[in-house]
Amino acid sequence: MMSTTRSTEPNLDLERLIEAAGISRRTLASRVNTLSTCTGSPRAYTHTHVARWVKGEQPRPPAPELIAAVLAEPLGRPVSTRDIGMAPGASDTALGLEFPRDPDQVLDTAASFWSTVHRRTLLTTPFAIGAFTGPALRWLATPADPTPPQRSTGRRVGRADVDRLWKAADQARLTDARHGGGTSTAVLDCLRDTTPLLRGTYTTAVGRDLLTATAELARIAGWAAVDMGRHAEAQRHLIQGLRLARAAGDTETGAYVLATMSLQAYLRGHLTEAIDMAEGAYERARHTAAPRVLAFLKMASAHAHGRAGDTRAASAAVATAERLLESIGPHTRDPAWIRYFTIERIASDSAEIFRDLGHPKAALRWSVQAAPMPTDTRTRSVGLRTAVEATAFLQLRDLDQGLARADRALDILGRVDSARGHDYLRTVSDALRPWSREPRVTDYLHRAGAFLART
Repeated sequence: MMSTTRSTEPNLDLERLIEAAGISRRTLASRVNTLSTCTGSPRAYTHTHVARWVKGEQPRPPAPELIAAVLAEPLGRPVSTRDIGMAPGASDTALGLEFPRDPDQVLDTAASFWSTVHRRTLLTTPFAIGAFTGPALRWLATPADPTPPQRSTGRRVGRADVDRLWKAADQARLTDARHGGGTSTAVLDCLRDTTPLLRGTYTTAVGRDLLTATAELARIAGWAAVDMGRHAEAQRHLIQGLRLARAAGDTETGAYVLATMSLQAYLRGHLTEAIDMAEGAYERARHTAAPRVLAFLKMASAHAHGRAGDTRAASAAVATAERLLESIGPHTRDPAWIRYFTIERIASDSAEIFRDLGHPKAALRWSVQAAPMPTDTRTRSVGLRTAVEATAFLQLRDLDQGLARADRALDILGRVDSARGHDYLRTVSDALRPWSREPRVTDYLHRAGAFLART
């Protein structure tokens, strides 16, 4: 039932935002219908309903939240029900997007977010690149709070509590690599369990480590959500992780989180913003972060430059990342939590970057340099790399090699719970379309299509 309440006044706020978003009333209605289906309350709105909303009618919840969510995507910023001239609904579209200036508010904001957030509540809220602007600028201006964290109320937090969080982070990375982001329940439970810790009593030293560990857990949860295509949830985890790193006075971890935000922006097609965040993170951390961390930051910018078609900038970033890893000696500080980022990982990432640049021969040369990865522990990475090789061979018009790798990618990525992996399979299928009349290609496209339809 699509009941409404009526107003005698036209909704000029809604009309202005529809115009600013550059979408038609028919498109707005269609996208609201799609979101309503995702939330379990399917609707069948048309452009006629939108016209009535503009004239002052207000649909019942959750329609106002859905309308605001649809408009947020093209506008590139969060939109509330107040912004569209409708009464506030039950959902809080700003949940988790706060980046408090006051250090005393940081812990309560993060604890409140993780103790109340539920994935379903974020289905009506899309990724908005503008939500990253304020947090990124504030972190770049001041990457470390001047006052170290210390609390004197609540339960006592000690080193064992912090160690437990780091062990959870290590396990979450392994699980994510093997099974995909869909298995991130444990890390989300762990973040909820940090609420009494963040609100507890601890010394300055323990507080710094507690906040850094929680920031890394937030980054892992954010990347897992990115992997599952839950981009609104992901950006909230990442924003909270960035703020906690700043509260901890840990510029290195903050830069790592900001580079992960850059990777999300790159995957969503916001390449300029992705480049700015990755390069800003590098410049802010270049004198304090370990070489391996700086190499990660450089590769984040290389990905965005590659997708943007800038061969020179992408190549320079890759070369810098290689030099940074080669500079690591026996006495160089080298954090254990980023040891996974090796020279072979750079080669594997570079294969995708040069594939994106339209240089398939270079992409395949990079892929050869990447050491073989164990499929049982690095399942998703092996599948993604195989899909990249498939598309590179298809760019070279080598159907035999391309189809062979497409088959293997389908087999491997079919074992992981990863929306990102499934997107790579769709890219392979698109690359095979020119040969779609060949029986073996038709067979592959049918199998891939059937699998993707089930996911």
